[in-house]
Amino acid sequence: MREGSLDAPTRHALDWTDPDFTDWDKINAEAERIFDICHGCRRCFNLCDSFPRLFDLVDDSPSGELDSVDKADYKKVVDACTLCDMCFMQMCPYVPPHEFDLDFPHLMLRYRAAELRDKQNDRAAAQLTEIDRNGKLTSLMPGVANWGSATGNRLTRPLLEKTVHIHREAALPRCEGSGLAKALEKTPPSRNAEAPAKARKAAVYATCFVNYNDHAPGEAALKVLAKNGVETKIVYPQCCGMPQLEQGNFARVADSARKVAAEMVPLIEEGYDIVALTPSCALMLKFEWPLIVPDDENVKKLSQATFDITEYVVDIAKREGLAEGLQPLDGGVAVHVACHSRAQNMGVKARELLKLIPEADLKVLPRCSGHGGSWGVLKDNFEVALKVGKPLARDALKAEKRYLVSECPLAGKHILQGMQRLAGDKPDGPQPKAERAQHPIELFAQAYGL
Repeated sequence: MREGSLDAPTRHALDWTDPDFTDWDKINAEAERIFDICHGCRRCFNLCDSFPRLFDLVDDSPSGELDSVDKADYKKVVDACTLCDMCFMQMCPYVPPHEFDLDFPHLMLRYRAAELRDKQNDRAAAQLTEIDRNGKLTSLMPGVANWGSATGNRLTRPLLEKTVHIHREAALPRCEGSGLAKALEKTPPSRNAEAPAKARKAAVYATCFVNYNDHAPGEAALKVLAKNGVETKIVYPQCCGMPQLEQGNFARVADSARKVAAEMVPLIEEGYDIVALTPSCALMLKFEWPLIVPDDENVKKLSQATFDITEYVVDIAKREGLAEGLQPLDGGVAVHVACHSRAQNMGVKARELLKLIPEADLKVLPRCSGHGGSWGVLKDNFEVALKVGKPLARDALKAEKRYLVSECPLAGKHILQGMQRLAGDKPDGPQPKAERAQHPIELFAQAYGL
């Protein structure tokens, strides 16, 4: 037998249609097997709150072993998992192909799928995962939506906390009044037909966040691609389903995968690369969908043709070379490397991208923000999310850089909120210099003067 972590991690397809997948006896048996291995190793103690909760359950049990832990308490461990995938991708020495065959995040998904089937999930909070419905509704009255979601609104935020369990202090994304394509139709970026990458074509998957909440990363990405000669078009068939995956709703995710892939594949056949604007969505298209619908040929083709936006621009730089015109930024940059970017196993592309800017002054922040998508804004999770992200927020504050960037827009907002809280606790110490967290592609566009 070989030692752990000597081979690259491999993942098994999720047989979510098999009745055994959501059989409670089999889930608890697998949980006991995996938890016992985790309890004996403890390498992942500082990743998220799932593992400290597990270790405390074992340590405080009558026997000090897992056999005397009440299986009902396993839920406490499951509820703390943000599905960041860092335990599987970076820390665990016992993932496949090791014979222990340990996949902690997939166990969490099985548990949540069984809860969903038995209607034991938080049905009010589940309404947050209806991204397309919510985005279309709030886009009808963005001013009202932004007024109601503001953290300082003492009228609506307590109501949101009571009805859909969003913590009243959690910073929420703003709403744009239209989709990204409509926002750009009057002033589309002009394409540089003389740039080295002029033969490339990219279909930019807007993602739900950029489409409904913040056009800035999309506008910056399209300008950078146009500057580099890439022929682009914006596509947004629907949400990738990551919020439903977090709930264990495999049927909804599979439906999204089939529909989006069927719309994207004709573009791929026309020579377009698929470029996703947020790492969670790129991760879904590249890796998660093929595990959920492994027999769908369109999903396989889409997986092989998808790039993260930072990955794509770096690829242009390496293969054809970038268009001239990059100028130094007017300050240093604290660069958060998002968990779902690292889970794509493509290297630290945000750092590689920003290092292409002349005289770039970078401080890389590799730790998890603790946000976990919709998980981190819920009433029961918000303080835990800030606790998990506190070391990262502290490092970002100490870096004292003018700019804060994260490939994950929700993580960026969460980090900044953690920095502000730390600064408030020590008003004589360092203060946040960044007014907002940006995507790395926004700073790249700024360096081009776009």
